[in-house]
Amino acid sequence: MAKIDIIMGIYNCEDYLADSINSILGQTFTDWRLIMCDDGSTDSSLKIAREYEKKYPTKIVVLKNKRNMGLNYTLNNCLRLADAEYVARMDGDDLSNPCRLEKELDFLAKNKEYAFVSTAVETYDKKGVWGELYYKENPDRYDFLKINPFAHPAVMIRREALKDVGYYSVDKRLIRVEDFHLWFKLYAKGYKGHNLQEILYSYRDDRNATLRRSWTNRRNEYFVRKIGYKMLNMPRHLRFYKYRPIILALLPKSVCEKLHRNRLRRK
Repeated sequence: MAKIDIIMGIYNCEDYLADSINSILGQTFTDWRLIMCDDGSTDSSLKIAREYEKKYPTKIVVLKNKRNMGLNYTLNNCLRLADAEYVARMDGDDLSNPCRLEKELDFLAKNKEYAFVSTAVETYDKKGVWGELYYKENPDRYDFLKINPFAHPAVMIRREALKDVGYYSVDKRLIRVEDFHLWFKLYAKGYKGHNLQEILYSYRDDRNATLRRSWTNRRNEYFVRKIGYKMLNMPRHLRFYKYRPIILALLPKSVCEKLHRNRLRRK
């Protein structure tokens, strides 16, 4: 049994998957297992994953959904096999700093009061690194009002905490916001998360991605905020923040871009 199970959903990421897996293979902490699940890719992502599984049979396991089911279902499929004390996330088109697992594990081992930990991240595209995102070190429930206070793909969590809240909730209204909903569930049960103030994860994101967020994404975020604020017993006068994604959807793109720039430390 590995100390850490890393769960990764893969979907049409053939151009980046090898680099992502290699960043795990290059970790300074080596007692891990990578569990990947293909979510109905139409490119060669599954083939690439299978090649790594064949090369590293004791370190890598590859699963496959019968059809595209969404990230929440896919990660739960990975979690069916997870038996490690800690579970780490990873996306198939991102990169982990070589020290990421070591430093996250060290924090959780020394700080039993926290159920999970994430890190600051850098954003990059084909032109290179273009921004940095730092999150509040110790978010409380009020930090859920403006933003999602944790970088999901950079997180490591105690498996028992995940089990206690029923893992990821599978609902089409939670697509693209499954992580936000998970944090709500964890905090509602009294668990806490921490953000390391060090960039240990590289998040692939193009510079105009925020301008292309679909109405479905905004609607789903509204839904998860609405139910999440009730779960956290948020004061009623603050629950209007559930409309934030709807308001952003109605704002001019130039305003959304400015808000996004203000949140990022640009390179």
